[in-house]
Amino acid sequence: MLLPQTKEREYRFKLALRIGLPIFALILAFISHTLIKNYQNLQTSFYVEATLVMLVSIYFIFYLIYNGFSVKITDEITKTFTREYLYNYLKKAIQEKKEYTLMLISIENLHDINMLYGIKNGDKVLREVVVKIADFFEKEGIENFPLGHIKGGDFILGIEGSKERYKTLLELLELKMSELKVADIEVKIATALTDTHYSRDLEYLIENLFEIVKKEKESDENFTPNELESAVIWAISHKDFLIMTQNVYCAQKDLFYECFIKLKTPEGKIIYPKSYMKVINKLGLGIEFDLAVLEKTLDIFRDKKELFALNISSTSLRNEKFLQAAKTLLQGKKSKVMFILFEMEYYSHKKRYNAIIKNLKEYGVFFCIDRVASIHTSFLYLRELDVDYMRFDSYYSSIEHLKQSKGIIDGFNLIAYNKGIKSWIKNIEDEESYALVQELSIDCVQGKYLSKLNTINGEN
Repeated sequence: MLLPQTKEREYRFKLALRIGLPIFALILAFISHTLIKNYQNLQTSFYVEATLVMLVSIYFIFYLIYNGFSVKITDEITKTFTREYLYNYLKKAIQEKKEYTLMLISIENLHDINMLYGIKNGDKVLREVVVKIADFFEKEGIENFPLGHIKGGDFILGIEGSKERYKTLLELLELKMSELKVADIEVKIATALTDTHYSRDLEYLIENLFEIVKKEKESDENFTPNELESAVIWAISHKDFLIMTQNVYCAQKDLFYECFIKLKTPEGKIIYPKSYMKVINKLGLGIEFDLAVLEKTLDIFRDKKELFALNISSTSLRNEKFLQAAKTLLQGKKSKVMFILFEMEYYSHKKRYNAIIKNLKEYGVFFCIDRVASIHTSFLYLRELDVDYMRFDSYYSSIEHLKQSKGIIDGFNLIAYNKGIKSWIKNIEDEESYALVQELSIDCVQGKYLSKLNTINGEN
């Protein structure tokens, strides 16, 4: 049961007590007075008092019921908190908690659903989204969180802790709801995350959430869904990518690069990963995309001695079509490449996975497990797969979490050392964080403090 529903029940119970107790007290007083004064013969005063009791009780009951129902805690349609109650609840929570995170979950196409399928179906979608949110967080062990319906298809919930703690959780929620349908109605979800590190003013935090969603929408360059799909397909088929790199520095003075990929349209507009990955997953173009990126980067890095790292889908890596094409591309190449791997769901056939990794290592490929010390699959893969690098989740990149998590980092560093694996951390952005990373003996360091992003090739 959602916290708003629990609060609603508490509120109605308190209302019943407020109605019943005064009536009980008046009747008790009336009976006591009658028994003490006139226990043998009832006088005229009894009827006057009885009449007064009835009139006062009726007035009092109707007054409380009227005022009780005029103050609503939950929204009638979604059974989540009303905006007014949620704001009061969150303001108090923000004042009491050291770190507090707000999450926006927005049904982007609710207006279209109401227009095409009717408001009743729009209401069904709202209720179903709330149920999905509740079920998701309950499975993740998070209960009794405040969830409120702000307006239209926008919901805000609050959770104790910093946003770094919930970034991966939000990504998993987006993944789970990316193909949500309610009675064959396609539902499009947008999300955003902010916390009290940004501000402790609730109004600013909520404005920031909507600003984040707005910027993400603008990053799509106002494409219609069909235009975006066509642009992604065109970019992949023509290998028209904007490739940016950032230096990664290792303790042995070695240097390698991580590559970041953006797609380009025929008109030269940029499509960012958050937009194009949804299309790629929807259209099943993961293998084609990974192969195109690999071919493009191998061509760009053909004269470089340094290692370059790419995010490659684990699903692609286990696909025969990808493997055969990748081997053909790697055959005879002097370039050294690293595949960065990450997935939410654990792949249990570790012998086959290791055989694939071993086979590709013969072609000069290195492997890295990403988001270590955050996702259970990363820990299992670190334990079971024959990889070369492990990269800590970005949660550990901030100075406060580096300080708080020294024991965790030391433990994983020890695992890496015993397995002959190099550790790696990204998003280091200041001198203090860098000094602490050095103290923690992490092998490879990456971030704005050490190196800016560089565009290496934007043309075919």
